[in-house]
Amino acid sequence: MDEPASSAASLRDSAERLALAAVGAVALTGERVEELVEELARRGGMRTDEARELVGDLTSRWRGDAQRVGERAGITLSGAFRELGLVTRREFEELELRTAQLEHRLRLLEKE
Repeated sequence: MDEPASSAASLRDSAERLALAAVGAVALTGERVEELVEELARRGGMRTDEARELVGDLTSRWRGDAQRVGERAGITLSGAFRELGLVTRREFEELELRTAQLEHRLRLLEKE
């Protein structure tokens, strides 16, 4: 009976390590990812291709979550900036262009 409990604990430990590895894998180089895959395959008792696929899936999922959080934060910040009366760089550059065009037209009119 002790064997199933230790097997479940081992599986849970492996899952926790895998989750932590997935978070860290985003910043890893290709070489480090391969080392992680080999370690997971060795300790987790799975084939290397299964470990590689699992790390890839988790990394992709984490990146997608991070992107969505970033987008939400951007929307929130954009709203706060609007409340403060600030403009975006794009809006500023558009206004600069329009001002330059108006100055050019004014100079042409003054020459006439």
